[in-house]
Amino acid sequence: MPRHLRVEFPGAIYHVTIRGNARQKIFNDDHDRERFLQRLADSVETYGERLYLFCLMSNHVHLVVETPSANLRKFMQSLETGYTVYYNLRHDSCGHLFQGRYGAKLVEGNEYLFKLSRYVHLNPVFVGSENSLILMERIERLRNYRWSSYRSYIGTDKPLSYVTYEPLLAQTGVKSRRQALNYRQYVEKGLAENDEEFKEILKRPTIGGDEFSARIRDAWQDMADKVAQPKDVDFRHRSPILESHAVLETISRHMRVPMEAFREQRRNSLLRPLAAHMLLKYAGLTNRAAAVLLNLHSGEAVGLQARKAQVMQKQDKQTQRLMEAIEDDLRHHSLGFCGQQKY
Repeated sequence: MPRHLRVEFPGAIYHVTIRGNARQKIFNDDHDRERFLQRLADSVETYGERLYLFCLMSNHVHLVVETPSANLRKFMQSLETGYTVYYNLRHDSCGHLFQGRYGAKLVEGNEYLFKLSRYVHLNPVFVGSENSLILMERIERLRNYRWSSYRSYIGTDKPLSYVTYEPLLAQTGVKSRRQALNYRQYVEKGLAENDEEFKEILKRPTIGGDEFSARIRDAWQDMADKVAQPKDVDFRHRSPILESHAVLETISRHMRVPMEAFREQRRNSLLRPLAAHMLLKYAGLTNRAAAVLLNLHSGEAVGLQARKAQVMQKQDKQTQRLMEAIEDDLRHHSLGFCGQQKY
């Protein structure tokens, strides 16, 4: 059976789960856990990810990570392969350590990311015998659990260099000196509450509202349609198609902006109109798929942005020269690339 397609775009946030093969333990002792976190820190730095939180359990791991460069696959390959090699050497074992492919659900952010952080950080006291403890015992166990980012969020431990805290702490709605306390109260309040609505959301393919889920579903369907080629594909002419990431990276370099800027709303900016135009023309995306990459609400909005770029090109000589330079680069790339579009 073919693998389920991943939807990737700059700035995407994922809830990643890694499980031991056949439910086996992936950490035998604290030395294993420390080595995994070291590998995690190295991979975050190498691939430029934003790790929001983590939680290590005996036979599985939770990560919440943002990918500014749309490179989740490379990041996870580095993390899993590096740790597996270490584990097999240390424990004189061989073969697969992890159960098949890691899980990765897209997260909308804001309130959904905030609620997800509570769910992930509460994992150590929602398993096995921990469920039978009284409330104060569970709170004590949670605050003493060393193998998640929770202690550094609430100020018990020093901040970790490879964890990005600001986006979540900012959602506590208070000034910086009270953020850790408010976050602790928010998470621990979850021990006494039963958020059935969010539990149902966690069962969905994406973690977010209906509109967000619909946009991701549309983008996935566009990808699936492209993979489903006719049987006589070898006899058909195939136009050069660039990866969407390569298109955005080229524009980013010419305009001297970070990749995450494509998902930001900026008044009177050429950035998203230009990106929309180039993604449709050189990456062969549908309007709906481009909308997901650019954080726009609909395919119609992408069409409007793309037409805006064409109008600006005709009206402004500087814009015309910029677009010509970018297109020259993209045509140069396309000469050496023919293949399936990837996200």
